[in-house]
Amino acid sequence: MTAPSASPPRILVIDDEEGIRQGCMRALGSQGFQVETAGTLAEGRRLIELAQFDLVLLDVMLPDGQGTALLKPIRARDPETVSVIITGFATVELAVDAIKQGAYDFISKPFDTDLLLLTVNQGLEKRRLSLESHRLLGLEQEAARLARDKQEMERLDQFKTAFMLTVAHELRAPVAAAQSLLRTMLRGLAGDLSDQQREILRRVEVRHGQLLELINDLLSLAASKTYDPEQTLQPISLHPVVRKAVEAFTPQAQEKGVSIGLVNPGGDLVVQASVDGLNKVLANLIGNAIKYTTAGGTVDVILGRDETQAEILVCDSGIGIPAEDIPRLGTEFFRARNAKEAEIPGTGLGLSIVQEQLRRFGGSLGITSVPGEGSTFTVRLPLSGTAA
Repeated sequence: MTAPSASPPRILVIDDEEGIRQGCMRALGSQGFQVETAGTLAEGRRLIELAQFDLVLLDVMLPDGQGTALLKPIRARDPETVSVIITGFATVELAVDAIKQGAYDFISKPFDTDLLLLTVNQGLEKRRLSLESHRLLGLEQEAARLARDKQEMERLDQFKTAFMLTVAHELRAPVAAAQSLLRTMLRGLAGDLSDQQREILRRVEVRHGQLLELINDLLSLAASKTYDPEQTLQPISLHPVVRKAVEAFTPQAQEKGVSIGLVNPGGDLVVQASVDGLNKVLANLIGNAIKYTTAGGTVDVILGRDETQAEILVCDSGIGIPAEDIPRLGTEFFRARNAKEAEIPGTGLGLSIVQEQLRRFGGSLGITSVPGEGSTFTVRLPLSGTAA
C-alpha cells in the first residue's frame, strides 16, 4: 500500500477518443494534476505496470477489449488506486457490474469540465481517507503491539524482582552466619591461629563482607521495585535528613582521611518523599563519594533550589568517571571502567537503587564528572508545601 504523497496526484486517462484524452489532460492539468493518457487496453496496462497512479479514468469500450479488464491489475498495483469508469453506454447494470469489480464511480459521455473535476476530486478524497484509515489502523496495531511488549517486559521484570528478592533473602542468613563465625575465629575465640591462618581467614571475611553487601543491595533494589505506587508520600524537610546523613558518614570519611561537609544556603526545602527512601538515596551517593575519593580529598553535600525544584549536590574530588561510562550509570551491575581497574569494591547496584527511589518521588539524577578531578551527582526533587 502506498502512503499519501506530497507531490501532485497522478491521474491516468485510458480512452480511445483523442478528444476525450486531450480534454481531460487540459482540464486536470490546469488544476495541477499530473496526467498521462493511453488509447488502448494494452497501452493502459503497460502504464499501470510501470507507474503509480492515484486515480484512473477508464473507458469501458476500447479497441482491443473492455476497460474493466484493467480493474484487477489496477488493484494489484495499488489497492487504494481509485478507478472511475467512462462510458457512453450508461446503464444501471453496467455501473453495478463495474463497481462490483472494484470501480469507485462512473461518469457518462459526454461530460463537462465541472463534472469531471467533481468526480476526480471526490475520488481522490476517497483515496486520501482510505490511506489515512489504513495509517491509523497501522498505528493502532503498532500501539497494541507495544502495549503487549510493555506488559510482557513488566511481567518479566516482576518475575526477575521476585526471584532476586527470594534468592537474596535465602542467601542473607547463611552468609551473615558464616561472617559471624569468621569474626569469632579471627578474634581468637575458637582457638589460637597461626599468622598464615589468620591472614587466610581475614581474606575470606572480606569476601563475605562484599557478598553480604551485594545481597543487601539486591534486597534494597527489589524492595524499591516492589514498592506500592499507591502508598502516600509525605512532605519532608530536606535539611534535617541531609544533615543526619552527613553526620552518619563523617566517621567513615575521617577514617579514610577525607574531609566531608554540608553546605546549606538557608531556607527550608520541603519535598514529597519518604525518609527511608531519601536515606537510601543519600547513603548510596555519599557512600560512593567517600569510596571513590582518596585520602586528602573532599566530599561536599550542597542544598540548593530553583523556582520549582530542590537540589542536593554530592560533590567529590575523587577518581571521576569516563565520559563514555556516564550514560550507563544506573544500569544494574554496571561499574565504570576506572573503578574496576582501581579494584575498588562495589556491586554496581547503588545508582539503580537511587534512580528507583527518585522515580517514585518524581525526581531525577544528573551526573557530571571529570576523570582524575571528581564528580557531582545532582538530585532534583519537586518542591512541595510545608513539612509535616
